[in-house]
Amino acid sequence: MMTPTEGRPRRTRMRHEGLQAWQSAQSFVLAVYRATDTWPGQERYGLIAQIRRSAVSVAANIAEGSAKRGSREFRRFLDMSLGSLAETHVYLLLAKELGFLPPSGWGELEVLRDHTGRLIWGLSRSLVRSLAATRSV
Repeated sequence: MMTPTEGRPRRTRMRHEGLQAWQSAQSFVLAVYRATDTWPGQERYGLIAQIRRSAVSVAANIAEGSAKRGSREFRRFLDMSLGSLAETHVYLLLAKELGFLPPSGWGELEVLRDHTGRLIWGLSRSLVRSLAATRSV
């Protein structure tokens, strides 16, 4: 008797899934989606769409960059990821000031955003060091 997975190719884990920066960014995206679920319906195509799109870009750019051929290219995508994280921060501030985001929700998202940013910066710095090491060899 065949098991349900026999005959199908095994799913291999993508490189980005093992990166702490991507894992944190993915947690941040999920938290943003949960937080925006309670926002006013008239913001569905405005602030909600913008903040969700920018938060998704944080994780997506890490994933896309990790699939590129070299450290320099990966670092460029990490820079874009940091830009999307900054963009998301602006939308979170606006949501807080408009009263869509309670102080507890703001605090939770800020902690996740800050942690994600630190991990992305650390990953970027490690790529710079590896580039410098390969040049000096």
